Amino acid sequence: MSGLDTFAAGILGTGRCLPEKILTNQDLERMVDTSDEWIIKRTGISERRILEEGRPASELALEAARQAVSDAGITAEDLGLIIFATITCDYHTPSMACIIQKELGAKNAAAFDLNAACSGFVYGLTVANQFVAGGLYKYVLVIGCEILTRVVDWKDRNTCVLFGDGAGAAVIGRVESGYGVLSTHLGADGSMGEAITVPAFYLTEKDIEKRTGENKKAIWMDGAEVFKFAVKIMASATRKVLEQSAVSIEDLALIIPHQANIRIIDGASRQLGIATEKVYANVHKYGNISAASIPVALDEINRAGTLKKGDNIVLVGFGGGLTWASALIRWAK
Repeated sequence: MSGLDTFAAGILGTGRCLPEKILTNQDLERMVDTSDEWIIKRTGISERRILEEGRPASELALEAARQAVSDAGITAEDLGLIIFATITCDYHTPSMACIIQKELGAKNAAAFDLNAACSGFVYGLTVANQFVAGGLYKYVLVIGCEILTRVVDWKDRNTCVLFGDGAGAAVIGRVESGYGVLSTHLGADGSMGEAITVPAFYLTEKDIEKRTGENKKAIWMDGAEVFKFAVKIMASATRKVLEQSAVSIEDLALIIPHQANIRIIDGASRQLGIATEKVYANVHKYGNISAASIPVALDEINRAGTLKKGDNIVLVGFGGGLTWASALIRWAK
């Protein structure tokens, strides 16, 4: 292979794993000053999954990874790289990717974690695409996994109703020319970073003051600012990847957005002028599972047989940082 050789890269297999425990809106009514009606009206969420205390996030990620590898028709030893997107890792070191490498038996794979919050999976997909298209790796496993319920303040009704736990994964590999990843777009605006924060080893006075509960390291979000940002950026990031590949909105079979809030999804859909049946939503079942939301949705769609070879789909998300990411893919399976 010469240094000029390039390959088309696409999604070969997907997987997902959600905890068994379900926390409904009715359960939350007994925990905090809220109601099922209030939550559904503002978010579209009816329930979310909770990983039980004492169980690691890597347990969910490993099952999702196994499913993705199996669906791709390869073995763990075939993997050249594992990229793990998360903001709720079991350890700072070893990385979650290294934990999965060990447990999966992917002894030939390099491994690293990536932090782009809810945009993380599409960031990881974009990185994987570069490695596969450039010929360095034949197969790359990308995982999005979060246990955000471990960092919520259960007395803060503005945030505790939103988040859930779960994991999704995809294997990226070579596909025939004209299929796979057609274009990607990444972005960030660090000047808006304080709109969503989860402290680690440092807290400012402002961080402490705006967290009214005992847990000063809980997730905090300026909901109004994030909402305005999200609707605008989801629409513009979608347009960006379409423009790069001269594909129109009408040419799309499906948009798979980050599942943060049904009002954000609906608002972005209206801006794009796309029919609601072409925008996938499962936020009612799982809530916001951050980096896991897009790969979980993708696996649901893949296993339902919704997509056919040649379908154009867009994956698009936004998240803490603030970050955003989108990818246009021509389905190759």
